Amino acid sequence: MSQNTVILFASSMTATLLPPLGVSSEADSKRHPYRVLGIAAHPVQYASPVFRHMALRPELDFQVAYCSLRGVEPGLDREFGRTVQWDVPLLDGYRWTLVPNRGSGGEGFFEYCNTGLWKLIREGEFDAILCWTGYLRASFWIAYLAARVTGTAFLFGTDATTLHPMTGPAWKQSVKRAVWPLLFRAADQVIVPSSGARELMVSLGIPAECVTLTPYSVDNDWWRARSAEVDRKAVRDSWGVADGDFVVLFCAKLQPWKRPLDLLRAFARADLPGAVLVFAGEGPLREQVEAEAAELGVSSRIKLLGFVNQSRLPAVYTAADLLVLPSEYEAFGVVVNEAMLCGCVVAASANVGAARDLIAPGKTGYLFPCGDVDALASVLREVATDRARLARISQAARERMATWSFRENVQATVDAVERAAYRKFPRNQIEGGGAQSYR
Repeated sequence: MSQNTVILFASSMTATLLPPLGVSSEADSKRHPYRVLGIAAHPVQYASPVFRHMALRPELDFQVAYCSLRGVEPGLDREFGRTVQWDVPLLDGYRWTLVPNRGSGGEGFFEYCNTGLWKLIREGEFDAILCWTGYLRASFWIAYLAARVTGTAFLFGTDATTLHPMTGPAWKQSVKRAVWPLLFRAADQVIVPSSGARELMVSLGIPAECVTLTPYSVDNDWWRARSAEVDRKAVRDSWGVADGDFVVLFCAKLQPWKRPLDLLRAFARADLPGAVLVFAGEGPLREQVEAEAAELGVSSRIKLLGFVNQSRLPAVYTAADLLVLPSEYEAFGVVVNEAMLCGCVVAASANVGAARDLIAPGKTGYLFPCGDVDALASVLREVATDRARLARISQAARERMATWSFRENVQATVDAVERAAYRKFPRNQIEGGGAQSYR
């Protein structure tokens, strides 16, 4: 989930003295609630619970404008290679509206062209806009310009932790290095979901006080509750796996940059008795995974579950012993959150964004160098041969998640809105007027 900021020039950033994060002045309290519009490309299973929590905050009068209803309505996911419709509520518990899209909802710049955002923002008298569409879509710039015209704070950001492109030519890195400092300096407050993304912004010259970390979180209570309901033995029986077997899990799309073949090769190299490797996910590498498993002689110990919808994932994590995420690029990797909440220990490559914030090596999980199959095989052997230590790490991982939740995410978002509004309307902090009174 990319996150977002307010529009401002560097001169006003340096001229305005800001209150500490999380501290509201008496004048602030007179201005609550802030009227805030969130703009999202489409409903996402991870974002909708956050929106519900934001709708409950007394500091915010919050609503969401969707550019499409993909995910609620069946739609082709090109990376999964199938039609996807999420099986958990995505539109309950908060106010939302659908803005008609003139595009087709794909990945191109004009595929999201929601011209109705212009009127919505011009007439909405919002104090701040949180835009999660990504800046490479026309709808982002429609909203940006409408916010500029109305003097509305406009928040946006990125989940990226590196300038290196996930796919495509290397020259993209040079373009980002030149453009991103200008892009993000246009914000009142940049919102990022991880410490790695925050450090990237600071390295590009964005002042540290202008970047807010809003932890990339999931609904911790939901995952814990669903995991507690799982009959672990029954799930394993359905996979044809014995209760005492060591189950290694890959839970992601079968794409090249997720590097599922690294895990397959490490699993074969580790040669663990009574071990099973489960793939939960679909994608273009499925046939190659099946073919290479046969070549390595481990087909009988490989289970491919295909696409697993959201409501079934707690059972998958709870039935496994170790989740491995070998990705060469992973801005965050929310499967790390999910697995840890379900008591499944995580081993992640050092390129996974979540690893830095959630995994203390040997304490709350394991790390290995991306692409190092031998190192990953060593991790598999270590974990499989010390089940007592695995249980201790599982408990420590659950405890770590107690302070990486919606509570921290929403509070940080409220702080960012307050700081953005402070920069946009500094006179209000003295006179106690509402932001709208200066339009």
